[in-house]
Amino acid sequence: MTGPTSPPATPTPPHGRYSPPLHHLNFPASGDEQFTWATGHADLTLPLLSPSAASASHSPDRVYFPHQPKSLSGIALRSFCLGIGLALGVGGTIATLVFTSSPLWRLPFFVGTLALFHFLEFWTTAAYNTRVAEISSFLLTANWPAYAIAHAFATLESLVTSLVWPNRAWAPLHSGPLLCLAGFVLVVIGQTVRSVAMVQAGPSFNHMVQQQRGAGHVLVTSGIYARLRHPSYFGFFWWALGTQLVLGNLISFFAYAAVLWRFFSSRIKHEEDLLVRFFDEEYVDYRKKVGTKIPFVP
Repeated sequence: MTGPTSPPATPTPPHGRYSPPLHHLNFPASGDEQFTWATGHADLTLPLLSPSAASASHSPDRVYFPHQPKSLSGIALRSFCLGIGLALGVGGTIATLVFTSSPLWRLPFFVGTLALFHFLEFWTTAAYNTRVAEISSFLLTANWPAYAIAHAFATLESLVTSLVWPNRAWAPLHSGPLLCLAGFVLVVIGQTVRSVAMVQAGPSFNHMVQQQRGAGHVLVTSGIYARLRHPSYFGFFWWALGTQLVLGNLISFFAYAAVLWRFFSSRIKHEEDLLVRFFDEEYVDYRKKVGTKIPFVP
């Protein structure tokens, strides 16, 4: 004769859930989305998170998952597309110049220039200000849709001009080639200055104007900041105007100049009010010594 058998030990519910004493726990062998807590009186069916979903919901790193601000898949996809854009831009420019006499090489040049700019915006942030790097650091949708409309109009103007006035007859004294060369120089200088500024500022640089001084924020006054008070703005201003000179765009050049001047003059004023609050007389003295080199922005 055998004595009464003891009930099996009550298992611990997953994720720290509490459950009343159970006689047995049935786990589905196929990984279904539910499991059954079989009690002595009734069955209670509760949802069961898959391992990947459970990990995602409890992981502090979920910002790296798809559709999140730092999504690794989103970053990879954008980098891949920008790489294709840069390759097509460089290849298209060289092929058009070598095999044709068409001025349409300006269009793939513009595509390649844009691709390189947006890639470097993310790369420099990721390399030198890693904590704030996220998908928005590419600046692909910054000031949307005005930014996209401006570039679309510039592309259309260059296309029409190349077809109607291939020799840029509107340029005074046949200065079209010189203006194009000047634009190329401005593109190189503007991109270099902006990227160097982001590298040298490191954690003190941010694409968004900060309303509060962060623990790691310092006033950078050495290197390129000893020559330019807002080198990243200087860089983008002249880079953008340079692209329009290369494209041979008369209308877009003046439209870009007006819009960018208005934007940066307002942004610099707002940002410097905050910088004076952050750094007091240190920034006031720095502002007196170093200019912006953006026309009519002291």
